[in-house]
Amino acid sequence: MRVLYLTLAHTYRIRSYDDHMLFGEEMGRVARALATGFGFSDPFRGHTGPTAWVGPLFPLLLAGVFKLFGVFTPLSAWVILAINSFFSALTARSIWEIAARCFNQDVAWWSAWIWALYPAAMQYAVRWIWDTSLTTCLFAWVLVVALRIRSWSDEDTPGQPPSTAGTWALFGLLWGLTALSNPALLIFLPICGLWVLTGMRNFKHQAAGALLASLLFTACLGPWIWRNWQAFHQFVPTRGDFGAELYLGNGPGAAGLLMEYDHPIQAPDQLRLYTRMGEIAYSRMRGQQAWAVMRADPALFARNTLKRLFFFWAGVPHPVNVAPWVEYARSLNFVFASVCGLLGLALALWRKAPAAGLFAWAFLLLPLVYYGVAAHARFRHPLEPLMVVLGVYLFQSAEARRPVPASATGVGQSGDSL
Repeated sequence: MRVLYLTLAHTYRIRSYDDHMLFGEEMGRVARALATGFGFSDPFRGHTGPTAWVGPLFPLLLAGVFKLFGVFTPLSAWVILAINSFFSALTARSIWEIAARCFNQDVAWWSAWIWALYPAAMQYAVRWIWDTSLTTCLFAWVLVVALRIRSWSDEDTPGQPPSTAGTWALFGLLWGLTALSNPALLIFLPICGLWVLTGMRNFKHQAAGALLASLLFTACLGPWIWRNWQAFHQFVPTRGDFGAELYLGNGPGAAGLLMEYDHPIQAPDQLRLYTRMGEIAYSRMRGQQAWAVMRADPALFARNTLKRLFFFWAGVPHPVNVAPWVEYARSLNFVFASVCGLLGLALALWRKAPAAGLFAWAFLLLPLVYYGVAAHARFRHPLEPLMVVLGVYLFQSAEARRPVPASATGVGQSGDSL
C-alpha cells in the first residue's frame, strides 16, 4: 500500500529547491557528505566541518542509498521512501503483538489493520525523508521485546517464548539502534529496564541476560561516542545540537513554535557563525543565550511550554496558505487520535491491564523534551502505535446499554410520569 502510493503519487519527485534542501534537509546534507567522501559532516550549506547535529543511523542508511542510486536522484528518493515504508509496515506486526499480549486478539487484529491501511499512519513513510518511521519501528519493537522478557503467565499470553539470552540481546540491540536513530527516546530507557527487571519471576536467572543487553547497548553507542570525541575533542554522548534547538524554541520572540528563521539552515548570519565557531561551541553559546532568556522571563517559558504541550496532542498549526477545511480535517484527526489514545490508556490503567503502567510512563516521558524545546507533529509518531492499540481497546471495551426497567425510570403502566 505504501509503496504503491508513493509511486503513483510521485512523492519521490522532490524539488531541487535550495540545493536539494527538501531532500531530507540536515539528514540529506550529511548523507551527501558521507557519500562523497567528506565524512559525517556538513548538515547545512557548504562544508562546515564535522557534525553530531542528527543521529547517525538514518544518514548512514541514506548515504548507502546515495552510493548505489545517486545523490539526490529521484531513484534514491524512491528507494529511501520504500525503505521507510518497510519500517512503517513492519510496525504493524509489533502493534499486533503488543495488543495480543496486553489485551486480546480482536484488539490486535483491528489495531494492526488500522495501522496498515489508515492514511495518517503512512504519511511519514511516503513523504518524509527522515528517521521518523525507523525510530517508530524500533521503539515499537522495544516494547514487544520488553513484554516478552517480562514473561506474562501462559494463560494470559498463550505461546509466549521464554526469556532467553537471544531475547535479551535483541532488547539491548534495539535500544542501541534507537539511541543512534533518535536519542530523545532514551529518556524512557531507565523506566523500561526497571519495569522488565522488577517483573521477572527469577531475577538471578535473568541477570546474565540483562548484562548482555547492557553490553550490546554500549557496543552500539560506544563507537559513535568515540567518533565524537575524536571529531570534537570532548564528550558528546549522542547529539550536539541541544543548545541551539533550545534557543530556537525559547529565545527572544519565541511563541511556542521553532524559530526556523533564525536557524543556520535558513539564516546566513547564523550559518557563518556556526561555521566559524564549530558546532559544539556554537550550540553551547546558543544554549547559554536560551537559559539567560528563560531565567529573565520564566513566565514566557511556562507559556510556551504549555503551548507546546497543546501542540503535541492537538496538532501544530500549519501555514496560512493551507485550505481551511484541510487544516480542520487534520486537526480533527490529530485530536481524535490523542483523545482515544489517552482515554484508552486511562481505561487500561483502571482495569489494571498488563503493561498499562509501562505505557503510561511512555506517554508521560517521551514528550517531555519536546514540551521544553520544540513542537512538530512528527514528534508524536513514536507514540502512535500505542495510541492505535489503546484507542481500539477503548472502543472494543464499549458495551451495549441494557434496557432500563420501567419501574426504574419512574414511568407507570399507563405511561404517565410518577
